[in-house]
Amino acid sequence: LMTDGYELYSGIARDHQLVHLGCWAHARRALVKAEETVPKAARTPNLLATRFIHLIGRLFAAEARSAKWTADRRQRLRRRYSVRVLAIIKQMLIEHRPTVVPGSMLGKALQYLNGQWPKLSRYVENGNWPVSNNPCENEIRPFVVARKSFLFADTVAGAHASANLYSLVQTCKAGGIDPYRYLTWLFQRLPLAQTVDDYAALMPSNMPAGPR
Repeated sequence: LMTDGYELYSGIARDHQLVHLGCWAHARRALVKAEETVPKAARTPNLLATRFIHLIGRLFAAEARSAKWTADRRQRLRRRYSVRVLAIIKQMLIEHRPTVVPGSMLGKALQYLNGQWPKLSRYVENGNWPVSNNPCENEIRPFVVARKSFLFADTVAGAHASANLYSLVQTCKAGGIDPYRYLTWLFQRLPLAQTVDDYAALMPSNMPAGPR
């Protein structure tokens, strides 16, 4: 059953284009660590790490404001406001990265920011795309917290199978679908699937509505 679940996700991955997005929460975290290396008495609003953190905060403020908006309306805000903030961050990065010691905490944070920039700035292209993966991390936290109680995976295939099963369960929860009912429905139909379209039709969102 685990292997079949892996095949399901493999088939869907071959048939759908994947979009790689960066996580602004991770970028901010690295800058906060850099800021913390400076004694509190010496920290000012003009500190470079603090300036970057402030600008990233403006990106998150826009997302908080538009959290309950439609995707189209959120994207309009991103185009009108967030794109301009991103331009300021990018210009600061171009200007200051060469002047920062690469091995320092700030240097590493700026290297991460620079290397991830295409992925970090991509979210403004679609109102449905997240600014960070914090929601995803929150969803998988129960598995992380409880993993000491789990039997460890002793093969790569087993680890992949477990990860795919967790993904299916969390996808169900995000869509308000009972995971047990979905998995029962899935495993009854999975042996009959032969094509990529057959596998894609077995995603949680395609399960017929019924009692939950």
